[in-house]
Parts: sequence; C-alpha cells; structure tokens
Amino acid sequence: MLITRAEVYGAGLADLRIENGKITAIGRLARRPGEAVLDLQGGAALPGLNDHHIHLMAYAASLDSVACGPPAVHTPEQLIEALGSAHRNQDGWIRGIGYHQSVAGNIDCRWLDRHLPGIPIRVQHRSGRLWVVNGVGLKRLARGGVSGALPAHNEGRFYDQDQALGKLWGRTRPSVRAASDRLASYGVTGLTDLTPHNDNSAAAMFEGLRSNGSLLQAIRVGGMLRMSHRLTGPTKVHLHDSALPDFDGLCDLVKASHARRREVAMHCVTEAELVFALAAFRKAGARPGDRIEHASITPPTLLRQLRDLGLLVVTQPHFIAERGDAYRRDLGCAELGWLYRCHGFLDGGIALAGGSDAPFGHADPWRAMRAAVTRQTASGHILGQGECLTPEAALSLFLGALDAPHRPRRIAVGEVADLCLLDRPWRLARVRLDSACVAATIQNGNIIYNVVDGAEAHPAGNGRRNCRGLTEAATFCADGSER
Repeated sequence: MLITRAEVYGAGLADLRIENGKITAIGRLARRPGEAVLDLQGGAALPGLNDHHIHLMAYAASLDSVACGPPAVHTPEQLIEALGSAHRNQDGWIRGIGYHQSVAGNIDCRWLDRHLPGIPIRVQHRSGRLWVVNGVGLKRLARGGVSGALPAHNEGRFYDQDQALGKLWGRTRPSVRAASDRLASYGVTGLTDLTPHNDNSAAAMFEGLRSNGSLLQAIRVGGMLRMSHRLTGPTKVHLHDSALPDFDGLCDLVKASHARRREVAMHCVTEAELVFALAAFRKAGARPGDRIEHASITPPTLLRQLRDLGLLVVTQPHFIAERGDAYRRDLGCAELGWLYRCHGFLDGGIALAGGSDAPFGHADPWRAMRAAVTRQTASGHILGQGECLTPEAALSLFLGALDAPHRPRRIAVGEVADLCLLDRPWRLARVRLDSACVAATIQNGNIIYNVVDGAEAHPAGNGRRNCRGLTEAATFCADGSER
C-alpha cells in the first residue's frame, strides 16, 4: 500500500509505503503496478494512538447501557426518565452506568422500586466499585444464585463484588467488535487492559478475539500476579483507602511480580492511596515500567518521590472535563490544583502517559488531549491552570508503545505500520483536537477505519479490510501483504 501526500508528524510532506505490516519507504515514491494508493492530500500522518488504561469488556458492555450520571444526567427526574425509557440489554436487564450520588443521593433497591417497579435494573456507580440492584433484579439474582446464596449486600447495594455478580447476571459476552470499531474511528491502534481480575483465560480470550477479527487493536493484558500468557502486562493492584491491604503482603506481591519480570500498576485515586503505594515501592524496590494508575490527587510533596522511584504515571485528564464541576463542589481549593496533573509531572521529570479508563471515562483520546490543553470543566471553569499542556505534549500521552507508554513512537522506515491519518495538517488539527479529524486508521498495515474519499467508516470483517477510498482497491492478507 502507498500513502501519498502525507504530512508525516515531525518530518513534513512525504509518501509512505507499507509492506508486510511495516513501513518500508518514506519520501517521494513512485507507485508500483497494481499498488493500492491512499491519497491523504496533505493530511497529517501520526503514529497510531495507544490507550494505556482501558477495561475493554466493560467498555463493550457500556455501549448497551444507559448513562446515569453527569454530564448526561444531573437530577433524580432525569435519572428516572433515562432508566424508564431505556431498552433491556441482551440479558434482559436495564443496565445503568456512571451513576454519581450528586444526582439522587445514595440510591438503593427501595428507591429504584419506588420510581421504576417491575423491570430488572442494575446501576453501576462511576467508580466501578458499586452496583445498585432493584427488587426485581434481586429476585432474579436469587434464582440464579450458587447454592441459593447471594453476595452480601445492603439494600441492593453491592460493593466490590463484580466477579461474584458476573456469575449471576446471566451475562452474555458483549460485542467487542462494536467497541473496537469505535476505538478505531478515534485512531486507536493499541490497548492495555487493566481489569484487576484478568488472568490467563482473559488473556487467551483477547487473543482469540484478535485472531477472529473481532478485536482490531493490538492488546496488552494486565491483571493478576499468576498470569503467564504471552500478552501479559503489569500486575494490577487496586488500592482502596477504606480497606488498604496488609503492607508487608503488598511489598511481597511487588517483589514477586518483579521476580517474574513483570511491572506493577497500582491504582491510586486518593492521596492516602498514593502515599501507601509509594511506601510499598520504596520498601520492595521499583523496576522500570512500574506505574501509578490515575494519581488523581498528587500534592507537590509527592512529586519528588515519584521521580526518585522512577515511576510512570498513567493519567486521565478528561476527568477534569467530565467530573470537574463535581470536584469543585467536593474538594478543597488546594486539591483542585493537584487533580490529574500533567505539566507538573513532566516538569518534575516524571514519565507520563494517558489512558481513557473507559467505560469509567470517555474512550475518545482526543477528549483527553483537549482537556489536558484547556483544563476546562463542563461549565467552563479552569482547574489547575499551571497543569496545561501544549497540543503536542497532550498528543504524546497516547503515542507511547504499549510496553513503554512514556516513549513516543515515530513514523520511520522499519517501524510497524500503526498509523492515525487525519483529514488536515497538524497545524489545523492541533487547534481542534477532535476525533472527527481522523480519516483513516491503520494497524499493523491493515486499514481498520477509513473515510477517505467517502469510503465506508468501518472495515469489512475477519481480517479483510474495506479499502474503498484507495485509488485501486486491493485485498490484503492479515499480515498486510497484498493477496
């Protein structure tokens, strides 16, 4: 495949040739006989975007769910309307996501039964830790319970019981292809799934989805310590400051992960969790690639510790746009300036990368880039003016390799052909930072999204890519070579 008149990011106007999944030539290139050509007409060619923190199966399920919190829902009346007008998913439930107590307080099964009787409903808090189930839903769970027992709950409120509940929902695997297609439309070519209970069977499932064409992106799978699959990524530790683990036990887990040559990714959304994680890394030792996920609140006193330990931070600046107004109500003035920091990390010599945390945040990385540049809430307030990034620095959050998120990839001969192609030059795209500018996405030499010259937005399935929009349509094998 030949891509012509591309503005190669950081290098200028050139043509690109892709063969067997790699970039084999860059410059002014003559078309070969029968070679498929995609004319970018001066649009920017960027390395494909990598999402370094996502929960893919939950994101896929969210596409068949109803939003129950800000910015879509703000009042009890809006919540009742959203759930009441929703359609049941394929498992027979109305599935709500993204709930926040600012909407209607700490709702429980009685609240749901009072306003929405007769239909099985389950609503997930935006933290991902809490499910609220109504009375009809509880009866349905009881019928499917193992040995007649439900997980412990308080008035239909289930905390940190996803795995147990998953066996009772009657859950069918959601459509990963629909989620993958949407990610491809954003220019995303690689994912790191950091669901804490991932194990070898989960990694094998993702490998199977890649093989059958349902998952178009490359994937790295973090999760439990005992993982040993070839897709294995970091050992995930999900800290909760209300129930922190035994400190020595955590240190032993860090050492055990390092002994397996695996990095550790610690979830830290409060200052207390971050202090605890840093202490564990100091005692157990840190290795290159160890990560702090979120670092949601990072006071200046902890920046030096992060740097000295050589830890990577994977942040979600779009939470400023999505949740910033709630943060303004709930947090003190000083903490508002320490939320989802960006420039402060980079200025302090701390490695930084970006992830969506989808479905708990929006999956579009361009929204995260805009938020990193503007630091603007939905109502227009600025949180942490000094944390703003340039568009180029914001883009770099998503350019790192899956196994080295803080090291931006580049477009060069010999590199894997993972590309995000825009419909305009970077000097125009950097002002907008919008996924609507994505014209095509190429992963390992295969077109996985294409709207160039009016081509269909989504590719044909099972390894074969729809290449309409190329000047001479061709069919490509799974490795990108011409058939």
